Amino acid sequence: MNRCNTSYPLLAALIIFGTYANLHALPASAQTSLEEKAKPNSRNFPKTAFRGQLQVTATPDALMDGKADRLSPGSTIRDIHNLLVLPGAVTGAKLVVNYTRDNIGQVQQVWILNAEEIKQKLPSQFAAAANDNGILSNIRSLFEPAPAPQDDGKTPYNQLPKYSR
Repeated sequence: MNRCNTSYPLLAALIIFGTYANLHALPASAQTSLEEKAKPNSRNFPKTAFRGQLQVTATPDALMDGKADRLSPGSTIRDIHNLLVLPGAVTGAKLVVNYTRDNIGQVQQVWILNAEEIKQKLPSQFAAAANDNGILSNIRSLFEPAPAPQDDGKTPYNQLPKYSR
């Protein structure tokens, strides 16, 4: 009586060989050349993005174009490879960036630019906000009241704004 089945060792050898072949094929398919990794792609930025120079002084305080500014609590900074960077890692460095602001005026999203992206034209915040008089008109905080109507002295009495309590 033959108790040893000869098909089991053959089946086990095939499974081991197949697993070994698959494991060695995986790293080869995931590898990319160094040139592809070193060459960052040009990214698409939101239409509301501005160009500026960011210098993080002490998180969340920063200088944007040399003026005091603040990073929002959920702000993100992305490097030239679009990877997240902590603000502490770029403290003190002057970086050319594209950025957006949140609804209270703090810097929300920041993208550190590569050489290709720096060549693209994008307005700075102050150039986009300045009207023909050179006055910043669309930058207001939530706590700043809306401008009061102006009276030039020639408005008839019945067309003056009504006082309300």
